Amino acid sequence: MKAVIIGGGIAGTVTAMALRRAGIEASIHEAYPSGGEDAGAFLTIMHNGMDALRAIGAEGPVVENSFAADGLELVTPDGKTVDRRAFDIDGLAGPRTLTRAVLYRALQEESISRGITFERGKRLVSASPGVARFEDGTAAEGDILIGADGLRSVVRNIIDPSCPPPRSTGLDVVYGYTTDTSVPQAPSLYRMIQSLHASFGYTSAPDGSTYWFARLPAAEGTRSGLTPAEWRTAAFVVFDGEPLPAAEIIQSTGDEVFGGHSYDVPSTPVWSTESMVLVGDAAHAASPAAGQGASMALEDGVVLAQCLRDLPDAPTAFAAYERLRRARVERLVESSAAVRPGTKSDKDRNWLYRHHIDWDVTITRT
Repeated sequence: MKAVIIGGGIAGTVTAMALRRAGIEASIHEAYPSGGEDAGAFLTIMHNGMDALRAIGAEGPVVENSFAADGLELVTPDGKTVDRRAFDIDGLAGPRTLTRAVLYRALQEESISRGITFERGKRLVSASPGVARFEDGTAAEGDILIGADGLRSVVRNIIDPSCPPPRSTGLDVVYGYTTDTSVPQAPSLYRMIQSLHASFGYTSAPDGSTYWFARLPAAEGTRSGLTPAEWRTAAFVVFDGEPLPAAEIIQSTGDEVFGGHSYDVPSTPVWSTESMVLVGDAAHAASPAAGQGASMALEDGVVLAQCLRDLPDAPTAFAAYERLRRARVERLVESSAAVRPGTKSDKDRNWLYRHHIDWDVTITRT
C-alpha cells in the first residue's frame, strides 16, 4: 500500500512517520514552498500529544526544541490568583511549549530523516481514486489519499462537497513573543488571566523570554489584514489600564506577533471514502482555548496508521479509525468552545491528558 498525504504540517508529518513505522509507504505533498511561517505563533503539545509521539519514537525532536510547563495558574480581573494546580498526572510527562515554526521544521526534518518523500509547492486542486493532481500540473499516485490539509481542507470538500464550512468562534487570537526579561515572568507554568474584556495567558522559557496569547472577542472579519504591529496594538488597547501585566507584556513585544480569527469544525459528517480519509484539523478543528489541536492531530496520525496496519483493506481501516476517534475529538471541540478560565470545563481535562496509545495493541473491526 502507498499513501499520498496532502499537507506537511503536524498531522501530515506524524501520519507519514506512523505509516512508515507500520510498514506503509507514504509521501507528503505540501502546498507552501516553505514551512513553518506564522511568526510569533506558538503552541503546546499536551500530555496526550507527547504520548502519541512516543508511540512512534518521535518525541525527541519536540523535547529538544521546547520547554516544559509544570502547572496552570488562574488569575481574576483584579489580579488575584484563585487557583494553581500541577499538570503532572500519575507520572505523565508534562506539556511542551514551542513555536509553530520550530515544530513544523523539527517534524519535517525528522520525517525526511526517516526516508519519507517530502515535496513542497504542491497545492492540491483535484483528486480521484489513485491520483492527486496539483496546481503546477504534476500528479501523485497512491492507493490512498490522506487529507492533512488543515482548517480549509481541499480534501474534505472533495470527500463531501456539501460539508459544512468552518464556524467562527467569535474570537480573534493574537500570539506574541518577547525577549524582554524585565516583564513579569511565569516560569514553569501557564498564567491564565480573565480580564474584564478578554482572556490573556503567558509562560516564560528558561532563558527568560515570554510567550503570550490574547483571545479577543470579535466578529469575523473585523480585524482582517492587520500587520504584526497592528495586531500588537489591537491586543494592547484591550488590556491597557487594567491591574494586570498583560498590557506591559504586549507593549514589550516587537514584531514577533501573529493574529487571526479563530474557527472550529464541530462535526464533519463524512470522514472518508473508500480511498480518501481526513486527519487533524481537516476532520475536526477546535478552538485553541483547550490547547489540544496539535495533540489531537498527533493522536489521529498514529491511530490511523495502526488501523491501516492491522485491518485487511482501507475502507475497513477508515471505519475503525473513525469509530476510535470521532467521539473523542468532537467532545474536545465542544468543550474547547465552552472554555473560560476558572470554569469547570477549564479544569476537568483528565479525560484528555490520560489518553494513551499502545503501538503494539492490535486494532480490530469492533
